[in-house]
Amino acid sequence: MILHAGDFTERMVLEKVRGLGKFVGVYGNLDSFDVKKELHAIETVEAGGFKIGLNHPAEGGAPLNLEDRLRPKFQDVNVIVFGHSHQPTNQTKEGVLFFNPGSATGTAPARKKTFGILHVDKNIRGEIIKL
Repeated sequence: MILHAGDFTERMVLEKVRGLGKFVGVYGNLDSFDVKKELHAIETVEAGGFKIGLNHPAEGGAPLNLEDRLRPKFQDVNVIVFGHSHQPTNQTKEGVLFFNPGSATGTAPARKKTFGILHVDKNIRGEIIKL
């Protein structure tokens, strides 16, 4: 299953990612109108008995305190996958895994290119992969 936390930028990229397999995604603040009208701001999906929330805080603003801004948007989730900061995050707070895979395109010179994998078995854990 492919989860994407937004900033596809253009519909063509969204279509390519959708074509890779089972897909759930949300739009981001950098997405075109065409992308935004095809996706929701918030999604929830189940995988292996775990409930996963997705959001890209598309209301914009500085990417500060994202975990605190995201937590009230989801009830009874095990994981919150999010975007906006383009910085990888893989940490548990108050029993919820906050997971940001970063950016596979490395949106700024100082940022490394990364993506993430959620491993689901009897537990769920995140892994950040550097490209």
